Amino acid sequence: MALNLDSKKVVVEEVAEFAAKAYSAVAAEYRGLTVTEMTELRKTARETGVYLRVVKNTLARRAVAGTEFECMQEGLVGPLVLAFSMEDPGCAARLISEFAKTHNKLITKVVAIGGQAYGASELDRLAKLPTRDQGIAMLMSVMKAPVGKLVRTLAAVKEQKEAA
Repeated sequence: MALNLDSKKVVVEEVAEFAAKAYSAVAAEYRGLTVTEMTELRKTARETGVYLRVVKNTLARRAVAGTEFECMQEGLVGPLVLAFSMEDPGCAARLISEFAKTHNKLITKVVAIGGQAYGASELDRLAKLPTRDQGIAMLMSVMKAPVGKLVRTLAAVKEQKEAA
């Protein structure tokens, strides 16, 4: 189905809006996936806070222009699905990585974060980034350690003074 100019503008605006708010993006080739498999991927994306869109490459290039994902433009070649992480930097990478384990036809082409484009080899690295909740838990454990040490030190000083 061919898109008219107004429809193309709407698609570009929608993708640009999500690209402006996203933490990271992954472009993956979906050639060979069935409609059922793509539906499954879309369902999982909705559940995990990932904006997923199949869009023509020329429209995708226009949509990411002026965003931190402009660096992806050269890698937008072939039939691609764009996945934008909306909740945390690693959620799109985790989605594509997990789905590709059981569907070998989904092939990562470009990964982008922080205005830098990376090859497919960096997908797992991005997927291993902690979620927001995991990051907060890690930070709290780091902050809790010195407090616990201080409490133990004060208790030891108190016991020492009471003994004397």
